[in-house]
Amino acid sequence: MSSEIRALVRDLEAVRESVARTDVDCSAYVGAIPEAQRASARNLLQYLALRRHDLRRIQPQLATLGLSSLGRTESHVLNSVETVLGALHALDGTTSDKEPNPATLTYDAGEALLKAHADALLGRAPKGRTVRIMVTMPGEASADYQMVRDLVAGGMDCMRINCAHDDADAWGRMIEHLGRATRELKRDCRIAMDLAGPKLRTGPIEPGQAVFKVKPTRDMCGYVTKPALVALVSASQLHAVTASVDAILPIDGDIPGRLAEGDVIAFDDVRGRSRQLVVRAQDGPVVIATLERTAYFTTGTHLRFLGEAGAWTRSVVDIPPLQQPLSLKKGDTLLLTPDSVAGRRAVLDEHGRVVIPARIGISLPEAFRDVRPGEAIWLDDGKIGGTVRSVEPEQITVEITHARPGGSTLASEKGINLPDTALRLAALTDKDIQDLAFVATHADMVGYSFVRHADDVHELQRRLADLHAEQVGIVLKIETRHAFNELPTLLLAAMRTGRFGVMIARGDLAVECGFERMAEVQEEILWICEAAHAPVIWATQVLETLAKTGMPSRAEVTDAAMSERAECVMLNKGPYIREAVRTLDNILHRMQGHQTKKRSMLRPLQVAHAVVPEQTTAQP
Repeated sequence: MSSEIRALVRDLEAVRESVARTDVDCSAYVGAIPEAQRASARNLLQYLALRRHDLRRIQPQLATLGLSSLGRTESHVLNSVETVLGALHALDGTTSDKEPNPATLTYDAGEALLKAHADALLGRAPKGRTVRIMVTMPGEASADYQMVRDLVAGGMDCMRINCAHDDADAWGRMIEHLGRATRELKRDCRIAMDLAGPKLRTGPIEPGQAVFKVKPTRDMCGYVTKPALVALVSASQLHAVTASVDAILPIDGDIPGRLAEGDVIAFDDVRGRSRQLVVRAQDGPVVIATLERTAYFTTGTHLRFLGEAGAWTRSVVDIPPLQQPLSLKKGDTLLLTPDSVAGRRAVLDEHGRVVIPARIGISLPEAFRDVRPGEAIWLDDGKIGGTVRSVEPEQITVEITHARPGGSTLASEKGINLPDTALRLAALTDKDIQDLAFVATHADMVGYSFVRHADDVHELQRRLADLHAEQVGIVLKIETRHAFNELPTLLLAAMRTGRFGVMIARGDLAVECGFERMAEVQEEILWICEAAHAPVIWATQVLETLAKTGMPSRAEVTDAAMSERAECVMLNKGPYIREAVRTLDNILHRMQGHQTKKRSMLRPLQVAHAVVPEQTTAQP
């Protein structure tokens, strides 16, 4: 046994030396950071040095001896290694020739730093759970005080406003509602505002026909079980429709006279089929009618009435054109253009073969200068994948390599990811800079979208300083492969700010890194952030099915339970967001007694090489 212990001592002495040397090797990083954050910076660098080693072989040996296997060392690295070494020497009856460093963070000190940083950024955790709940505001929250109040009452600890949507007036009303709700309920709730950033999206597509389909509900045999409910109202009085209906038909004028229940309004639909609407009720300028047979309306469809109220004709107006998404299959070609000309579907010959490929524009034509042949491209949150085959000044040719077996559709305003491309885009757009003026005076923290380099962080810090808003915390949204690879340097840059944290934006990040790697990448971010004592926001698709449909899936409940390992969980908007908040609050309360992070196996991390220089050390 003694020889095994001595071998472990030699292995861990080499690790300790490597970890301790970061104080010298990485002094330039630490020296640029305020004193209040230096302990966290040192611990982060020590953790990166630790994770340059493969410790998986010695972890079971340490556990067999009843010692720490170093699987929970993130917040207090050097102290953990020295403590285990001390125990090994005691078991072996020897003493170390190196004195423990009295300045190293203890377990309690590391945990206290993480808690203090989380409290400073996210506010104190509510009683009964240590994880906060952040909720993204829908646009209607600006006009619905009760919604905001219900969310606060249900457990919301942070209101998130996405600056990519709505405007300053709407944001201001949301914040006013929050202030009123927190005063009434005597609860604290922070405000986070996300900058839109340089999001790459698909451009507009040529519209289809202006046709509107209305159909009744039928059973499996085709019998009508519920007629469609249709509201007829003057185009200038659409606001008067308050009833829940299946369709609203704007018409060119008011309904003359008074219609009675059972009156019939006849029309021929787009296909020339004779149809009729049967009046159910009239409420002022609005007529509610039922439709028993499927009909297609377009602008100019004539409605005819002949009855006791007189004879009249009205025309349907303002039917919007149908969205006409592109249809793409594996092996198809898609042309990307750097302009705002509307995209179009592929042109096919009489045999269904493509004569002219589909094309679509992109929102940031600057990307054209950076894309190279052979690089991957993903569209619509990874639903469609392709490979860049050629790049010309006015056109990028993409071969579709991933799509549903029957083909996938691509609409306008869908996200584009270029995980292999080193995009030279400013992290702060002109819109972001304008929005910062509002953020600086209203928000507790700002979400930094598509941050990639330490210089990006410094730029935001300078902008906030110019606005005298250094108190606004910075949340680094890790949503690209490049940001993940640069996470240590991003954290070290953020440490120059008083308050900072990280959001794991799992939607874009999964597309960039590959869905099969998402769990692994997520774990690495959690470890590295804990080493930096940086609070983490677990985001994207948390209880999404519940928020959208009112019924959660089993998998997403498990995912929500695992979010206990972060300091905050973000929910996205949906019709059932109130229920989602209450459910998440319940899950987190229940998980509180079961989990607080987790033990990890310490294989080498590639990201650990980004900051800590190469060292000649024995590999245990």
